[in-house]
Amino acid sequence: MTTTPDRNRVQLAGISSRAYEHPADRSALVALRSLSGFDTVLKQMSGLISERRLRLIYLASAVRTSETQFRALHDMGRDAAYILDLRRIPEVYVQQDPSVNAKAIGFDDPFIVVTTGLLNLMDEEEQRFVIGHETAHILSGHAVYRTMLDILTRLATRVAWIPLGYIGLRAIVAGLEEWYRKSELSADRGGLLCGQDPEAALRALMKLAGGSRLHEMNVEAFLDQAREYDTGGDVRDGFLKVLNLLGTTHPFAVARVAELDKWRRSGEYERILGGDYPRREDDANAKISEEVKAAARSYRESWSQSQDPFIGVLRDVAEGAVHAGERIFNRFARRDG
Repeated sequence: MTTTPDRNRVQLAGISSRAYEHPADRSALVALRSLSGFDTVLKQMSGLISERRLRLIYLASAVRTSETQFRALHDMGRDAAYILDLRRIPEVYVQQDPSVNAKAIGFDDPFIVVTTGLLNLMDEEEQRFVIGHETAHILSGHAVYRTMLDILTRLATRVAWIPLGYIGLRAIVAGLEEWYRKSELSADRGGLLCGQDPEAALRALMKLAGGSRLHEMNVEAFLDQAREYDTGGDVRDGFLKVLNLLGTTHPFAVARVAELDKWRRSGEYERILGGDYPRREDDANAKISEEVKAAARSYRESWSQSQDPFIGVLRDVAEGAVHAGERIFNRFARRDG
């Protein structure tokens, strides 16, 4: 059944998730998708039984949105699927939980869970951004690859008594956590494309930091905060920022607001709404080497624009790591081709 949004939003027919994915996220996804059978192996490792089990848990303990239950949220899920041109509309569940959270779960038939804490915190347009954010995770297939992070994290704890094994796994986990954080920036962009209300998107992210008292907050002042976080302090503070990210899977709120605002102002958002975006039908032609180069450019631009003293110290080391990564992926791409 074809459905249309409740107001005139642009449908992005056949859009590829590559249109909104952060370059570092996109390069990893293109590489992983090129590995024949990779998705299947991960699904078997995580167990489709657990996915069915989770669905049954939410069916029994949460409220599934419908025409008669949480109708507005149900319509947002339908609208997001329409705008991103998903073949199936994901179910949306509401879970009684005071914490502010939303998540997309599942591989074959993914669904979205939203907590009552989030519904109480955000207005309708902000909720629409969140539902779009989770729908973008689904279109990108992030759940499949996040499973790898979960598996390796559990494995790292089991081999913690083996120093070298643990250090090696922790390095891999740290890299996956960095990808995970970039995947959140991708989903923020997807959420904006679904809601098509930039102010609501920024408000929603700002509320994650400051709560419901929106009249006490200001987006421009919050962006100033983000600039201060980037430029303030000395090398010691920069080092502490890196330490603060260890073990985290989401960027800090100021970074998310600043990144989304920067992406919108870059012109990409308007170009996509105008119909200039990569199509799903061309995903098979995406080249790993080109995506890796795009990711490297993105990091270089970020380093060059950053005023953080610690980033300045590490810039040469990071450049070497990027060059090494490019060489590795280029060799892999030649073998794959």
